[in-house]
Amino acid sequence: MQKFLIKGIVAGAVLLGFSYAALYLVVALFPNLAEQYYDPVFSFEGDKAVLYFIHPFILSFALAWFWRRFKSLFHGPFWWRGIEMGLVYGLVATLPAMWILFSAMSVSLGLVISWLLYGVFQAILVGIIFAKISP
Repeated sequence: MQKFLIKGIVAGAVLLGFSYAALYLVVALFPNLAEQYYDPVFSFEGDKAVLYFIHPFILSFALAWFWRRFKSLFHGPFWWRGIEMGLVYGLVATLPAMWILFSAMSVSLGLVISWLLYGVFQAILVGIIFAKISP
């Protein structure tokens, strides 16, 4: 249990740092995409703002459980196993979620694609961390 907690906290902290970096990169490299976040449909004020900072830890603990349960199915060097886990997560969870989100909300395709890529990259990063810490 202690190793599970350590993995979740380490991966969550790395993802939180990655979230900040990605936020600045989107603003710098894709200003038109970042401008879409000024739409009133996005609410980053008040009590809900803390949820943004908790998300990396929720994701990392969920993926820690996934890794513990299915790591025996991934083979090869640690970096490949991490990539494979991230792609599986992207196919099984992120792609369907982005599909329904795009079909149900008034958001641009570019924004949804950026969320899809971001989610898959997060899972790959966590997969590599878990494959290294807990082969």
